[in-house]
Amino acid sequence: MKTTINIPDATLADTMRFTGAKTKREAVVKALEDFNRQQKAKRLVASFGTWDIASNDEIEAGDIDEFAGASHRSR
Repeated sequence: MKTTINIPDATLADTMRFTGAKTKREAVVKALEDFNRQQKAKRLVASFGTWDIASNDEIEAGDIDEFAGASHRSR
């Protein structure tokens, strides 16, 4: 999409330096991609609290039960 915007020279210069971009367009695209990636990561991290994930103790207990069942079947 073609867009005309006014970006302060110092801000754009910093963005070009930080991103290693060779053109203004490349700097803006890289900065937007980085921002979007950060926002997606924040949403993913925020969703961690809503997942029901087994604790290490629960996983180990399941492994012990599975191992015990396997040894009884092999006899």
